Amino acid sequence: MIRSLRNLRRLLLGTVTFAVPVTVSFIDLVGCVVKVEGISMQPALNPLGDGRSAVDYVFLNRWAASAYHFQRGEIVSLRSPSNPDQNLIKRIVALEGDLVKTLAYKEAVVHIPSGHCWVEGDHHKNSMDSNFFGPVSLGLISAKASHIVWPPSRWQRLTIQASEEHRVNCLDTFLES
Repeated sequence: MIRSLRNLRRLLLGTVTFAVPVTVSFIDLVGCVVKVEGISMQPALNPLGDGRSAVDYVFLNRWAASAYHFQRGEIVSLRSPSNPDQNLIKRIVALEGDLVKTLAYKEAVVHIPSGHCWVEGDHHKNSMDSNFFGPVSLGLISAKASHIVWPPSRWQRLTIQASEEHRVNCLDTFLES
């Protein structure tokens, strides 16, 4: 009896000793599934249905973001510049070197500095984004949201959506306004 308890204890300790570091490494390096709350990314995430908002769980691909190569239209996870304890899910609208016509920022047109991007929620009126805190350092981005994994009825790959052409890189449009 004592021998079997010792064997069980050794097996359990060995499993935990192996499983915990592997799991933590996977989450840190490859990715994880997170619950997306709020309406700032509607209709892409948490669409309205039968009078209430749904809740989506998405896979955050950390590996894909590790090289800091981003495209306009990608949905990313980032640390909030105004509250470091909060993580945000937003869409990249403009990249370094771009000019972006803002929606509610203190400047009507912003030149995105090197190493930064402009992020916004798809539901502009209900989003705490670059229109509130300005361009975001690429170093704050931790992952790319690649798939909706729950609920099963919404399983899908998240696609890159082109930003509103008239708002980004249109110097002539900005000069005319």
